[in-house]
Amino acid sequence: MPHLTVMLPAIDEAEGVAEIIPRIPNSELEELGWDVSILVVDGGSKDDTVQVSQDLGAEVIKQQGTGKGAAMRLGFLHFLKSESDSLVMLDCDGTYHPEQIVDFIKRLKNRDIVVGDRLRGRIDDGAMTRLNYLGNHLLTWFATTLFGVGTNDLCSGFWAFNRQSLSKLKLNSMKFEIEAEMFTSCAREGIKITFIPIRYSKRIGEAKLGSVPDGWLILRKLLVRRIFPTPVELQLGEGNLVIKN
Repeated sequence: MPHLTVMLPAIDEAEGVAEIIPRIPNSELEELGWDVSILVVDGGSKDDTVQVSQDLGAEVIKQQGTGKGAAMRLGFLHFLKSESDSLVMLDCDGTYHPEQIVDFIKRLKNRDIVVGDRLRGRIDDGAMTRLNYLGNHLLTWFATTLFGVGTNDLCSGFWAFNRQSLSKLKLNSMKFEIEAEMFTSCAREGIKITFIPIRYSKRIGEAKLGSVPDGWLILRKLLVRRIFPTPVELQLGEGNLVIKN
C-alpha cells in the first residue's frame, strides 16, 4: 500500500490536536488504498501538545527554536527521508477540516500539489476577520501579479504533495511567510497547483498570527523571491530541502 503522512505543525495546541487527530479519516483513506501515519512537529509547546499527540498515536518531532516555517521545513525533511509516498499538511487549530483530506488525496493523483481554497470555499462566521479577509485577497492578487502564475489562496495552510513535487521546493522561511514561499517556489519550478474549495472554521484557542506584521512579512517574502528566486542557503550549497546521500 502507498503511504500517506499527515503533518500537523503545532505549538501549544493540545486542545487542537485532541480535536483534529481523531477526525483524520483513516478508514476512508485505507479504503482508497492508503496506509496513514500522523506526524506532529512541535515548536516548543508548554502545554500538553506532545503528550496528547503521542497518546493519540502520532509521531512527534521537536524543532529547535520556534516558527511555523522552520517547523514545516523540518517536517518536510523528515518526510523526504522516510519511505512515505505523499504528504498532507494542515494547521491543527481547528480552522481546517481533516475530513476533507479524502478530497485532497483523490485530486492529488496525477497532480503535483493540491491546495485548499478558503476564499472560494465556505468561511464560517467569526473564522476570519474583515481585515484578514481583505489582506488574504490583496496578498493573493500581489502574488499572481508578481509571478504571472494564478493562485486562489496564497496563505492557505492546507496542502497535499506527492514526493517528487515536495522535493523540488526551495525554502528558507522561518515564520508565517512559509506558504507564500511555497507558492513562489512552485511558480519558479513549474510545479502545477490545483485548488479545491474547502471549509474554514473559527480556530480553537488563541490566535498566533498577527494580521498586519505577518502580512508585511508575507509581502516581503514575495518581493524577495521575485528578485532573488533561490534562497541563499541553496546558493551556498547548504540547501534545506536537499537530501544529501
